[in-house]
Amino acid sequence: MGYLPLNPTRTPPTAAPAPSISAVQKRTLTVLLVSQILSGVGLAAGVTVAGLLAGQMLHNTSLTGLPVALLTAGSAVAAVVIGRVSQRLGRRPGLAAGYLTGALGGTGVVVAAALGSPALLFVSLFLYGAGTTSNLQARYAGADLAAPHQRARATSTVIVATTAGGIAGPLLATPAGHLATALRLPELTGLFLLSTVAFTLAALTLLLWLRPDPLLLARTLPATPAEGAAGGSPSRSGPGLIVGVAVLVLSQLVMVAVMTMTPIHMHAHGFGTAASGLVIALHTGSMYLPSPLAGRLVDRFGATAMSVVTAGTLLAAGVVAALAPGHSFTLITLALVLLGVGWSFGLVTGTAIVTHSTPLATRAKVQGLADVAIAVAGAVGGLASGLVVAFASYPILAVLCGVLAFVAAPAAIVAARKSSARAWPT
Repeated sequence: MGYLPLNPTRTPPTAAPAPSISAVQKRTLTVLLVSQILSGVGLAAGVTVAGLLAGQMLHNTSLTGLPVALLTAGSAVAAVVIGRVSQRLGRRPGLAAGYLTGALGGTGVVVAAALGSPALLFVSLFLYGAGTTSNLQARYAGADLAAPHQRARATSTVIVATTAGGIAGPLLATPAGHLATALRLPELTGLFLLSTVAFTLAALTLLLWLRPDPLLLARTLPATPAEGAAGGSPSRSGPGLIVGVAVLVLSQLVMVAVMTMTPIHMHAHGFGTAASGLVIALHTGSMYLPSPLAGRLVDRFGATAMSVVTAGTLLAAGVVAALAPGHSFTLITLALVLLGVGWSFGLVTGTAIVTHSTPLATRAKVQGLADVAIAVAGAVGGLASGLVVAFASYPILAVLCGVLAFVAAPAAIVAARKSSARAWPT
């Protein structure tokens, strides 16, 4: 039996064509959307019940701002680590490591409450902050492959995905509490049980499907003229960086300070956990739902105008919160919604400036340091808020925060005039 001769005209199989950058960007955004929805549940737990849990364990309301301070301090350390890991290995391992650390912290909170150990609670809240950092830094991954004129919208697309989990988290406080009680755990640990699972699933989502890594792929692409103008050199950040960080820091400090003490303020005036949870849920929704609008406005009108809008919105939130009677659920809710919208505008605006002002060679590391400043601002706001309310009042805290936020407006205008037109998106 003979062998069939080889066909000399047969062409060898060819490799499938590489997907376009736009296709990879769409896939990246889809994966990030899923992970943000999951991690949004975890993000809400620390905000909604951490202060109440600490107050219950410590029997001291003046320290109820300490848990948020620990969360944000932990997120500051995590921002450095995640930024450096992302810079070296890519977004996927950096963000996933943060979520897994947050899940470990959530488990620790549950154990600490069950054992009645404040020391373990504080350590666990510190670790829990890493999960919130990954949730925040995911917005940078959404912009890695976006065109310069579309970065704000890409960033806002990732941010808005947190809305579903962020709203669901506080609303699940009561049923999650029932679950914890059924497991013979303190009721307030229910959301942390839920968050541990959510953070773990978010990490697995990124590890399995965020391929190719957007930051590593972006480094292989040729730089655009806008990239060259932003930093002036392949390794130096542009002059708008400080302005972007200032917008981010002030927005975070004001938001955390007022938000942290609002549930405590409401409980002091007779509102229950369900009422404060609803307010925080609406606040969380207002933090993320306006993000697409903020992205379009930044891309359309520039960062200077949006910095002024951010400052004015946060000032209005502070004034409404200060003037709202303690028994007025409607006005308190309005104040927290305005607070969330102002934070959303500030996050998208500041992120756009920071990203535009930083070259790819050092972008992830610089973005991590920017988020360190955000976390430190949140820690200061969370810790100081409890002290201000203890020694003054909630309305005084709200007014001080509103006035402080308005500093961002003239700072942005002055910086924009001193910077060249191409240095950052004015």
